[in-house]
Amino acid sequence: MRLHEYQAKELFARYGIPVQRGVVVERAEDVPRVDLRYPVVLKAQVLVGGRGKAGGIQLAHTPEEAREKATRILGSQIRGERVRRLLVVEAAAIEREYYLAFVVDRTARCLTLVASAEGGVDIEEVARRSPERIVKLPVDPALGFHPFHARGVARRLGLAGALLGQFAEVACALYRLACERDAELAEINPLALCQGRWLAVDAKLVVDDNARPRQQDLPADEETTELERLAREYDLSYVELDGDIAIIGNGAGLVMSTLDMVAHFGGRPANFLDVGGGASTEAMRRALDIVLRKPGVQALFINIFGGITRCDDVARAIASSPPPVPTSIRLTGTNEEEGRRILEAAGIFAFTDPEEAARRAVALARGG
Repeated sequence: MRLHEYQAKELFARYGIPVQRGVVVERAEDVPRVDLRYPVVLKAQVLVGGRGKAGGIQLAHTPEEAREKATRILGSQIRGERVRRLLVVEAAAIEREYYLAFVVDRTARCLTLVASAEGGVDIEEVARRSPERIVKLPVDPALGFHPFHARGVARRLGLAGALLGQFAEVACALYRLACERDAELAEINPLALCQGRWLAVDAKLVVDDNARPRQQDLPADEETTELERLAREYDLSYVELDGDIAIIGNGAGLVMSTLDMVAHFGGRPANFLDVGGGASTEAMRRALDIVLRKPGVQALFINIFGGITRCDDVARAIASSPPPVPTSIRLTGTNEEEGRRILEAAGIFAFTDPEEAARRAVALARGG
């Protein structure tokens, strides 16, 4: 779950990380009335990167200029996402920019601090151009992250004196936030040096979806669609895509390969839906309901390889409520013969070869 910048900054402030004064607005006419010192920066609140390059971050010196620029930004689209909110903040007199983040390192199985004296740009670009400019420090989960760790990182960044101690305070606060909020990524880019003090000019926070039940005070997840939220309630893994062939499979690897097969034969998957390794008849019914609610679906491809999942349970769900769109089914594995008997009694044919079934699904979507 990704948070908007303004949401992340609200959390940063709670943990003592210094941020600019700012106000969130949804209408351009509200911008001139905000109680902020000019100049101000208008920042589009979208869950995609590259806002600045797309014109989603603008400097305004007067209320009139701020309203004019807000009018242009609100309602525009940045990488396919419509701008519905602006964060208006007081402009900062930046002297130098740094990068600071804690990220889950799955290889090291721990949080890792990543820092650089080259902030304000994509850290991936710094890694390609000047890998020696990046400091990494894996954090032992048993020991934790302490001020002496942060001071060591600060020295490697070339910091000294009062700035070194202040950097350590910010880094330790960011670590506490990352741990307590179950963050996969807690990032400040840039962490700016402004008139002798540190300021988190931007903020990014990605929270582990699995930790959502114990992070009840976080805002609603705006990344997910209505159907994705419904699937989550049913404990189904569903991701909405932009194609017209609905996909159901059992097991994430099988579903991924199914998407690849459909694309290979010229089709466009409408979704990723994994009913899981031991899908029941009821789970399958719910999966059918969800994928067929998406507008524009022209065909359905059900790819089941029964291990723990029983083919007869899947077949009962399909036969009890035949899909209203042309459907291609691949069914093989546990209780396969019983599953085929149930489908045949309902006048439904199932393939054993997944490639044949994928070709059929693509043909059905094209009206074949």
